[in-house]
Parts: sequence; structure tokens; C-alpha cells
Amino acid sequence: MNKIVLITGATSGIGLGCARKFAENGDRLILTGRNEHRLAEIGKELTDKGAQVLTLAFDVRDREKATKYITGLPEDWKTIDVLVNNAGLALGLEPEYEGNLEDWETMIDTNIKGLLTMTRLIVPGMVERNHGHIINIGSVAGDAAYAGGNVYCATKAAVKAITDGLRIDVADTAVRVTNLKPGLVETNFSNIRFHGDTGRAANVYKGIKPLTGDDIADVAVYAANAPEHVQIAEVLILATHQASGSVIVRK
Repeated sequence: MNKIVLITGATSGIGLGCARKFAENGDRLILTGRNEHRLAEIGKELTDKGAQVLTLAFDVRDREKATKYITGLPEDWKTIDVLVNNAGLALGLEPEYEGNLEDWETMIDTNIKGLLTMTRLIVPGMVERNHGHIINIGSVAGDAAYAGGNVYCATKAAVKAITDGLRIDVADTAVRVTNLKPGLVETNFSNIRFHGDTGRAANVYKGIKPLTGDDIADVAVYAANAPEHVQIAEVLILATHQASGSVIVRK
């Protein structure tokens, strides 16, 4: 049966990969992101391929707008089956004692508080219907800190704890909860981390074939379509020559 899938941060990277893969699966899509123009382009791309798409341009850090858009969904879009909490970012790679406080606030507000806002707005309906699936995009960085990762790693460790806690909270229902933990994925992630320094961003992927947004989307679609009695609780997805968040063999 086709699902209604809401994906945050759907304008690029893993979010865009998820949008395309769930569309190929025949699901109806609610796509959110900050870039209204890019959202419209993606909506048209997928609609032209036969998908049903609703786009909502807002930043998950803005709780008031998020609430307005989610509570104001048309009736035939309200019963969200899958929530993909993908919106997130890393900023900077400085030692913690030299970190930028604004960067820290942006990461915490997006990666943790934005995820919590969307969860709080959507999961009560899933619990009421006794049906639904939350897929949180965590990271290998949530398992162990790496040099310069400090606050970003902390936010992804929080995603793991929040995901595990939610799974406990809904264990008496048929709602499923998944934490996907990607390693090195080539998206605009590093470009954002280094504030647009494309040369520095390119070096992150030098000498190794990294994952793509589509690779992570494949796992998300698989988890969402597992039999109802199967809960894919957590998946760590790494490039072949990556052993952990800090061990990468470059050739």
C-alpha cells in the first residue's frame, strides 16, 4: 500500500535521495526544506514522473512555522505514515575551545531541536492510529567523537539517544523507529561545514569512493517496507574503506 512520507531537508543529499527513492516506490511525498525555489524544482521533477508531491518551505528550527504547516496540512495529507527526520548539518571543524558559538547553536537547533519539533508534531497521530514509522538520520559521528567533531558528534549522539528513547516510548504500539547512521556520504555536507570552501570540502572525499545520498535512501526505503512485525532499529552504513568515524583508508 502506498504511504504518505514526510522528508525534512529534502532539497539535497540524503533527503533528495530519499525523495526520489520513495517516489519510485509509489509513495506520496511531503517534502520540506528552506529553499522554496529548489523545493518547487524537485516537486516538478517528481510530479512529472507521476509522483504525488506536496512541498512545504520552512526551516525546522522555526517551531512556529513548522507547527503552522503541519497542523494546516490538507485532510488527505494528514495521515503521515513515515517521517524521515533528515534535516541536519555540520559547521566547522575547529577544536572545541576555538569553536564558533553561532555554529554550535545552528547545529543544536537543527539536528536536535528541529528533529524533536517534527517528532512532537507528527508522532502523536501515528500513536493514535497505531501505525507509523520514524526514520531518523543519525551518523557514525554519534558513536564516537573524532578530531574537530566535538559539538556535531554530540548532536548525533543525541539523535541516537532520542531515537532509542522514542522506540521505548512507542513499544506498546505498532509504530516503528529507526536510526540510520551514515559514514562518509558525498553531498554538499562538507561544503556547508566549511562555509563554502569547495576545495577544502573536496579533500574530504579524496582517495576514497564515498557513499551517496541514494545509498542511504535505499536503506531507508527498505526499512520502511519491511514486514510490519520487523523493526529495523539501527543501521550503520559505511563506505567500504571506512572502518569508523575516524578511520578512513585513502588510496
